[in-house]
Amino acid sequence: MSATPVRAPRDIAAPGTGGVGDSPLRPDGTLKVRGEFAYSSDLWIDGMLWGATLRSPHPRAKIVSIDVSEALAHPGVAAVLTHEDVPGRKHFGLDHTWDQPVLAAGEVRHQGEPIALVAADHPETARRAMEKIRIGYEVLEPLTDARRAAFDPAYPQVQPRGNLARHQPVRVGDVEAAKARAEVVVSGEYRVGIQDQAFLGPESGLAVPAEDGGVDLYVATQWMHNDLKQIAPCLGLPEERIRMTLSGVGGAFGGREDLSMQIHAAMLALHTGRPVKIVYNRYESFFGHVHRHPAEMRYEYGATKDGRILYADVEILLDGGAYTSATMNVVGNAASLGVGPYVIPNIRIDAYGVYTNNPPCGAMRGFGAVQACFAYESMMDKLAEACGLDPVTVRQVNAASQGSELATGQVVWAPLPMAEMLQQARELPMPPPLDASDLRNLPGGASQTTHGEGVRRGVGYGVGLKNICFSEGFDDYSTARVRLEVIGGEATALVHTAAAEVGQGLVTLEAQIARTELGVERVVIHPADNQVGDAGSSSASRQSYMTGGAVMTACQAVREGVFALAAARLGRTYDDLSLAGGKVVSASAGVLAAIEDVLGDAVVEETREYHHEPTTGMDPVTGRGDSHTQLALCVHRAVVDVDVELGLVKVVELAAVQDVGKILNRLSLEGQIHGGTAQGLGLAVMEEIVVAGGKVRNPSFTDYLIPTILDMPPMRLEILENADPRAPYGLRGAGEPPTLSSTPAIVAAIRDATGLALTRVPVRPEHITGSS
Repeated sequence: MSATPVRAPRDIAAPGTGGVGDSPLRPDGTLKVRGEFAYSSDLWIDGMLWGATLRSPHPRAKIVSIDVSEALAHPGVAAVLTHEDVPGRKHFGLDHTWDQPVLAAGEVRHQGEPIALVAADHPETARRAMEKIRIGYEVLEPLTDARRAAFDPAYPQVQPRGNLARHQPVRVGDVEAAKARAEVVVSGEYRVGIQDQAFLGPESGLAVPAEDGGVDLYVATQWMHNDLKQIAPCLGLPEERIRMTLSGVGGAFGGREDLSMQIHAAMLALHTGRPVKIVYNRYESFFGHVHRHPAEMRYEYGATKDGRILYADVEILLDGGAYTSATMNVVGNAASLGVGPYVIPNIRIDAYGVYTNNPPCGAMRGFGAVQACFAYESMMDKLAEACGLDPVTVRQVNAASQGSELATGQVVWAPLPMAEMLQQARELPMPPPLDASDLRNLPGGASQTTHGEGVRRGVGYGVGLKNICFSEGFDDYSTARVRLEVIGGEATALVHTAAAEVGQGLVTLEAQIARTELGVERVVIHPADNQVGDAGSSSASRQSYMTGGAVMTACQAVREGVFALAAARLGRTYDDLSLAGGKVVSASAGVLAAIEDVLGDAVVEETREYHHEPTTGMDPVTGRGDSHTQLALCVHRAVVDVDVELGLVKVVELAAVQDVGKILNRLSLEGQIHGGTAQGLGLAVMEEIVVAGGKVRNPSFTDYLIPTILDMPPMRLEILENADPRAPYGLRGAGEPPTLSSTPAIVAAIRDATGLALTRVPVRPEHITGSS
């Protein structure tokens, strides 16, 4: 059985005009605003079943028995599956760890771990049947203390291989000798709570069994080919019999790098011989994906009296939860960027990732660098106060620049005008003073919790350095296929990649690049699927760099093919030709012919892979290595009003200065900076998954709070273009750096208003009022 579901993704023609540097509108924008965009949860096909997942209510327990007989006898139920029904490999996992069970067997290691699957003719039927599955548990005390898991040899093991996923040291110079020379010493302990990606669209998709014994998957994901490498062994199928098509993605931010319902839906579809759709509700979604790692961090800096840092002594502890996911790489990022964009001659960093029975954590926007940034920027403010310097000056004194050596020994090869960016941020106009006559301007807003009593204003700064693309020797590449032909009398370019459009505007950019490189206006973006080579993940701020580079390179190869045709048909010198405005142009003779006339019935198609400059792994003892492809910098200035009596915070304004190398689409770029800043604001003052005894206490948007349009203040943006000579068009990835620097800037501003230390995010009212 094989069919195409109704409302599956179709070719998207990019609207309007515009090449690299312009800002054409996104083709999906109007559809999303009108509610007409087809997300993966909208997929439908006749005869489909609905899948549901039974999950553990316990963070740690032995499974004594599973009885599915009552559920299987429920009217309308087509299948009930457990670990015994997994047709292939029983485990999957990101980054080759393969430690996560497809369905739990023997033991559950976190609340919400999948145990059984149901397929039925109606979603409510599936849920009712799921409630009739009888699981016998021997409930065990959950192991939730990350510090004991890391350092106490007597602490029980969460995983058979031990509790330590990775320890990554960084060693530079002689920290102990530098401690003896330090004139000013400051220290601090910092904590970052668990943040959720809080994407709009819950996990969902459709699996359709095919006539060849394979399956067609329509899913919302961030990286189809990596999904495929995990799905195929678990289904016991060769990869070529699994056809994946990207369905409409309602946001991702790292939460869709790991598998969710893909294997489960495919198992049910292959078992029943019918299409199966799975859609998580919001409650289940909180358990169906990983979150940002919570962190405990201890920092000590020593400096001269004029604020020049002599040493950094750092410990970073990241709780990865029950399974590995991206913890290895998150630890690497936290270690390599543990002291940020500052030149420090003596460094000792120890970064740890550990297993517990807390919720599994993995990739989220900022990926290890966010946690470290909050700590090192808090330390810069503490150092400034101890030295009697202002916060901007102490950062400028220690700022890295082009040619500087970072903690891992990697040299900054591209422009990094950090000192100048800080000065720009400081000199931006300040917002007007508080107008307390309008309650909407006050902390608490129209709720009238205050009329201006006890409200103080504060200003704070934050700087974040983020690696772009994958690191530590990973062969990061993307593939693009570009086809140029005449359709309906007009030269048309078809761009085909497997890159996931997750809301960042990639399909718009692909069309812009094709227009720029091929000189044609009509560009069609093929649906992303696995019928073309790997494009890598839509994460790490890498798709503009990597898939943009692949599209550019493929277009250039197509252009060479057009030149060859033109040279043969027009009798011109090959090197004398260029493409512009749909014409073949000669440098010596001007316009020669329309591209349509040169092509005729010919089709020019090229497929190219784009690889960035190679990186190296971090030395397991010293941390040394050229581990990063590219580095991007953002500076934030935050202005806040705080009611110190009630503990309420209003972020009045956020100003950002960011170097993006080259602006490819200013409209999309500004959206990325605004969006990253909003998530940083959320982490600063409201967003946290609250866990007690391994159990999540707030798995809903009723209790897990994210910034609304009323919480997000006006922004001032200063966007710089200092090209990276190694990157396509000189661009720098831009989506993640604002998430780093916005959080410490806001907390610094709250400190400035209150005089409090505030060492934990999110900052809660009781942290300000001292009521806890």
